[in-house]
Amino acid sequence: MVFDTPELSSHVRVTQDGFANLPVIGRVDLSGLNADEAARKLEDELRSRNLMLEPHVTVFIVEYASQGATVSGEIRQPGIYPTLGKRRLLDMLAIAGGVSPTAGKVATIIHRDDPTHPQMIALQASPAHLAEQENPEIRPGDTIVVAKAGVVYIVGDVGKPGGFLVDNNERLSTAQAISLAGGPNKTAALSQTRLIRKVNGGREEYMLDLAKLLKGQQADLKLNDGDIIWVPSSNFKTFGYRGIEAAIAITTGLVIYGRI
Repeated sequence: MVFDTPELSSHVRVTQDGFANLPVIGRVDLSGLNADEAARKLEDELRSRNLMLEPHVTVFIVEYASQGATVSGEIRQPGIYPTLGKRRLLDMLAIAGGVSPTAGKVATIIHRDDPTHPQMIALQASPAHLAEQENPEIRPGDTIVVAKAGVVYIVGDVGKPGGFLVDNNERLSTAQAISLAGGPNKTAALSQTRLIRKVNGGREEYMLDLAKLLKGQQADLKLNDGDIIWVPSSNFKTFGYRGIEAAIAITTGLVIYGRI
């Protein structure tokens, strides 16, 4: 809209290559500009062509080529959601039903106009820290991906065997994981504890002396996503070479507890 000059005002569509065909002015390259920047450029065009001395141009975006942003990953209702008006990250996550119980603490924003430089946003889990939450604007065509939290499994003779969520950037130690599982029972064979870890081409098994570890006499190993700690009972004699297969089988169907 050109102020007080209706013959120069019009509704136009920006083509796929970023050009708009305007009355009198003709084709103008508007690619990469927002509404205010496009208005200033059109004022410069009118001035440089001696069509107006002091033009006042206002640009309204009536319709976007891509009306929505994609929300995916660990989301309750992933999909494409409209971004009409000014939408921010937390708005889009709320529209998509919020994050799932298995979500990690990082959301990645891939901007349509700069896909090679994704933006990593740390999600605040505590309401007390929401004031510190970075909450960037989401534009049409952007993609939001919420990462999945890592899971470590504690099985065998412990108080609360199960899978425990942990953010991939905040790795649990073995002692912390055992504590989350309620600690070992009195009947546990602490010196026969096994750590089963995924490696390229399969899994590997490591012996842990949990008694020494809990006393600080053995290194407290950091756990990776997918690790399994097996704490056998003292009267369990048949673990042997089938330990990996037995522990993996037990993790099937385990309850996954909320992240710390």
